[in-house]
Amino acid sequence: MRKLLLLLMVGLISVSTFAAEKIEISFLVGSTGHDVTAAQRAADMYMEKNPNVKVKVIAGPKNTTDILGLLLQNFEAKSADIDVFNGDVIWPGDLSEHCLSLNKYMTKDEIAAYNPGVILNNTSKGELKAIPLFIDVPMLYYRTDLLKKYGYSNPPETWKEMEEMAKKIQDGEREAGNRDFCGFVWQGDAYEGLTCDALEWIASNDGGTIVEPDGKVSIANANAIEALDSASKWPGTISPKGVLGFNEEASRAVWQAGNAAFMRNWPYAYALGEADDSVIKGKFDFTTLPKGKGKSSCSIGGWEIFVSKYTDVPEEAVKFAKFAAGYEVQKMRVIDYGWLPAYMSVYDDPDVAKNAFVKQMGPIVANGVARPSTVTAPNYAEVSRIFFTTVHKVISGEISAKRGAKEMAVKIKKMM
Repeated sequence: MRKLLLLLMVGLISVSTFAAEKIEISFLVGSTGHDVTAAQRAADMYMEKNPNVKVKVIAGPKNTTDILGLLLQNFEAKSADIDVFNGDVIWPGDLSEHCLSLNKYMTKDEIAAYNPGVILNNTSKGELKAIPLFIDVPMLYYRTDLLKKYGYSNPPETWKEMEEMAKKIQDGEREAGNRDFCGFVWQGDAYEGLTCDALEWIASNDGGTIVEPDGKVSIANANAIEALDSASKWPGTISPKGVLGFNEEASRAVWQAGNAAFMRNWPYAYALGEADDSVIKGKFDFTTLPKGKGKSSCSIGGWEIFVSKYTDVPEEAVKFAKFAAGYEVQKMRVIDYGWLPAYMSVYDDPDVAKNAFVKQMGPIVANGVARPSTVTAPNYAEVSRIFFTTVHKVISGEISAKRGAKEMAVKIKKMM
């Protein structure tokens, strides 16, 4: 500070030059739905309160697996190009060594304001590695107008019922002239999204969770094989063959164009479907995912905010991360975009409490099932890759469900 004052006094630098200098923070986010728009709004809100800071929002890939790959390249180089980033709920364990420990930057009360289960998920070896941004659980979207048209008074409760309803509605709409119409769209590409979808089929059929909390690799059981075998029959029947390359946005594109009876997707798709320019506005609703032999199972998702260990501005980066995952921003995100808050007192806000969408999500959240990211850390990314690539072979018809389950079990056990 004394050196800066001396330079100002002798005229080597000007006050205007000093005033123009800003702390720059790069903020990497995904590109699904309103990800970039919401992140930019949070950045603008922060910059308005902190005029000495410039937050640059960087739109990453839409595919979460590609985002992870980009981050790992950045970390390998120990690059400061990314200061703060949004990341999947399954990443805190695997990325722990590359992220700042937030305990020394946040008070116990600040940490206690968030969903305790997600805080526990984000804690690796006693260190908080990410701040919860929102909680996510998928649901089954369905066309209320088409269910009524074809004589159904309620959405399906089981996968078998969904298959039958999807086939009947698909056949009827195609006969009526819409050759592009399909019964059910979901996420069939070989990436983390398929891990979520397939886990739901298996868990809802009493087939376990791939790797159990005690470390037992359980995927090669009869119920899991049965669930995978059933799903392998969907592409080309109630789902288009192209579903084998679908992510969340590809599924939503078909759904929001009015060309599907059912869709498995996350809450973000609700607000987009109800937008003024949506052809399905007012024509759909959602419910919990169907079940097999067991109970409905919805993969617990959600995104967190991390601070890179390699940032050049750790103090300011954490300060921004806390704001971007704070009360004000999470309230904006749930009201305007439908993301469920992880900052728990937001639910009591009068503007949020009256939101029918948030209330309707309660029973769906209760059916949440966790991916085995904690028990397999720091190797979850590789375990998931083994799982989704093999499941993709099953649903593509390359191998049988029984063979796929056995191959996964062998590879995952070796990895563990």
